[in-house]
Amino acid sequence: MVGRVIVAGALALAVTASPVAVASASARVAAPECAPDRGSLTTGAAPWAQQRIDIKSAWRLTMGEGTTIAVIDSGVDVSHPQLKIAGKADFSRTDHRDCTGHGTAVAGIVGAQYQEGAPFHGVAPAARILSLKHTNARTGDLAHLVEAIRYAARIKVDVMNISVQARDQPDLKAAIDYALAQDIVVVAAAGNVDKEDGTPGPAYPAAYEGVLSVGALAPDGGVAMFSNVDSKVSVVAPGEGLTSTWPGRTYHNDLPGTSFAAPYVTGVAALVRSRFPGMTQAQIRRRIEVTADGAIGEGSGGGVINPLYAVTAVLPDEQVVVAPPRAAPLPPSAVTKVTPPDERAIAVSLAVGGGALALAAAMVVGRVVRSANGGRGRRPAHRT
Repeated sequence: MVGRVIVAGALALAVTASPVAVASASARVAAPECAPDRGSLTTGAAPWAQQRIDIKSAWRLTMGEGTTIAVIDSGVDVSHPQLKIAGKADFSRTDHRDCTGHGTAVAGIVGAQYQEGAPFHGVAPAARILSLKHTNARTGDLAHLVEAIRYAARIKVDVMNISVQARDQPDLKAAIDYALAQDIVVVAAAGNVDKEDGTPGPAYPAAYEGVLSVGALAPDGGVAMFSNVDSKVSVVAPGEGLTSTWPGRTYHNDLPGTSFAAPYVTGVAALVRSRFPGMTQAQIRRRIEVTADGAIGEGSGGGVINPLYAVTAVLPDEQVVVAPPRAAPLPPSAVTKVTPPDERAIAVSLAVGGGALALAAAMVVGRVVRSANGGRGRRPAHRT
């Protein structure tokens, strides 16, 4: 059963989790360990989420080239072979390691590199990803989160992913408003709840005006049971039973939570910004909302994201510059190996060919002369 996510202290990562055991008062308090859950070496078949949104269809036009995405989370394990991190900063006052796996999974959904034969890949693999670590655990300090958001806004990233849920705080709202003023697309998780115990109300920063708030889609096509419906929801994306990258060069194949739905939308926002470089963050947000597949019930907003439609739709009253389509790479089977020319063989071929041509020319000349002689001394065999 999905456990309730409790907003402890200032904020919590928007991921469903089992209750954490509390040590007795007499137990020795040890330094925090960096020991994320063990992952899997393989991903199995193609994840259902990738089949549902069919991201490769949009890659014919863009893979997120020219965009920068800030993943504001628990850090990223940069050793994973499918992750290419352009930069990192630690605002948690710990180190750059991902001790929960949360940030590594979010970064993988955003932009894990495509590998031939690998079932899993990210949404925008050509985008630059920055890892901005604000916590070393499943809960964190609001001040560190605000610091990371303001930093991403100052360096003017194109999109930022915030997979946390917190209460409304003036400092948090001011940081989000600053990011929006810098024309940054802000994507946040709508939060998770246990419907049997009630809902915690709106989750922030997702509930702030101007933020793309993301709910979770279940494999059966409905809104996931844990997805918060008391918070504003712009769109929904796959958020249950997901696969993504995990610390230790491994994968996690059963990720639940709006935390992992949000990066699907973040990746689509990067595709749109890459395809339409002149669009404002408000235009990008509107385009993703109106090109979604349509509401599917409470807490679904505009419905399930549609990446291909988001980068191809012609919307009324839009005056935008369209980037040229990217050159689609040839599949390995279509690439022909070219061997260097053998100059000696070419020379021999030319000589043989020249001799044959000379002989043929002589025969033709002789034939023409005989005809011109009128075939003296001979009777023609037949008349043409």
